[in-house]
Order: sequence, then structure tokens, then C-alpha cells
Amino acid sequence: MIKNILKGIKAYTGTFNLINKLGLWKYFGVPMAISFFTAVLIGFSAWGLSDNLGAFISKIWFWEWGAETFRTISEFIGALIIIAFGLIIYRHVVMALSAPFMSPVSEKIEKHLFGTNHSHRNTSNAAQLWRGVRINVRNLVMELLLTIPIILIGFIPVIGIISSVLLFLVQCYYAGFGNMDYTLERHYKYSESIQFVRANRGLAIGNGIVFMLMLLIPVVGIILVLPLSVTAASTETLRVLENSKAIKRNIQ
Repeated sequence: MIKNILKGIKAYTGTFNLINKLGLWKYFGVPMAISFFTAVLIGFSAWGLSDNLGAFISKIWFWEWGAETFRTISEFIGALIIIAFGLIIYRHVVMALSAPFMSPVSEKIEKHLFGTNHSHRNTSNAAQLWRGVRINVRNLVMELLLTIPIILIGFIPVIGIISSVLLFLVQCYYAGFGNMDYTLERHYKYSESIQFVRANRGLAIGNGIVFMLMLLIPVVGIILVLPLSVTAASTETLRVLENSKAIKRNIQ
């Protein structure tokens, strides 16, 4: 697991050069715009809703002493919850809508790394969009089911410290999952792709770690996160696929 996480992170090395070499920037124009405007919309929503959620949380404190302090803490907690769910929604919306633009990127990288002599499923833009929506809705539901109890754990003294780490790793996994699927959709059906990512969850987490950290960089991170993360995920996913094909050929 640790080894694959490091591979997923290391895959980001040289992504700028590869994008420039293959002339891939033109494919990222629309996804970068989608990423930016979605982030702005969710950011303003989080700003407006955090006070309301904080006020709701503060109602559980029935005593007058410390009420003001608890209200301040509640607003902070409310902001964190809104940001956590905002990031989840942001990622899945952007990844789903970007699918028709990311698949050609992955295919060009595959041709560059392994030539044109390879077989894969031929899919239309509509099919890619539907696949992206289907995968991301599924991942959104799964991520929310994991996120809610993790956030609740955060309210438990001492033990709650690990909730932030768990929440981050869960978000990293599903971020990497979405980036890897732009390649997997040409090679595997829906259920097969889920099995592949589960078997290579370390790669997904490694890719997602850099993805999530890039979102912390104001403006620039939001704009560049898709080009770099998708390129990194494509190169590493393709290498795993090629290795598995080679193993099958040797067995036969």
C-alpha cells in the first residue's frame, strides 16, 4: 500500500513536460474553466452557510456560561463541515463534467507511452459523459456514507483527532479514483473499473494526496489540479494495465 501511494505521488514528476510535449493544454481549457467556476460557486456557498450551520450546532449548548465561546467554536466547526462537503461535491461535479475532455488526454498519453498497437473500447463523448456521471454519483454516495460517521467521530475527545486524517485519506482515494477512471473507461466496464481501483487503492490515494494539496493553493491550484492530476493518474494507470497484459501474455 505505502509503495503504491508513493508511486501515485511520484507520477506527478514530469507532468508539465509531458503535457507540453504532447500539446495537451488545449484539452484542458474547458475543464479548467469548469473547475474554477465550480470552486467559486461552492466557496461563496460555504461562506454564506457556515454561520447558519454554526448557529444550529451552538443550540446543543444549553448553559449561559461559555455560550459565546461555544458559538465561536460552532461557527468554526460549521465552516469545516461545509468545506469538507463542498470539496466532495466540487470534485465529483468537475470530474463528471470533464470526462469527455479527459479521455482524449489519456488516449494520447497511451499512444505516446506504448504506441498505437493496443486495443481498447471505443466510446462516444455522450458515453464518456454518462460513464463519468455514473462513476461520480456512485463515488459521491460512497464518500458521503464514509464522511458523515468520520465527522461525528471528530466530536469525540482524543479519538476525534484521527477523524481529520481519515477524512483526508477518504477524499484522496475518491479523487484518485476519478482521475484513474478517465483511462479505465477505455479498457474496463463499470464494475471492472471499480475492482481495478480497489486492487490499486494505493495509487488512487497517492494521486489524490497531491490533488487535495493542490486545492490549498489559491486560484492556481484550482486551475492546474486537473491537468496535472489526470496526466499523473493516466501514466501510472497505463503502466499497471500494460504490466498486467504482459503477465497474461507470459502465462499464455
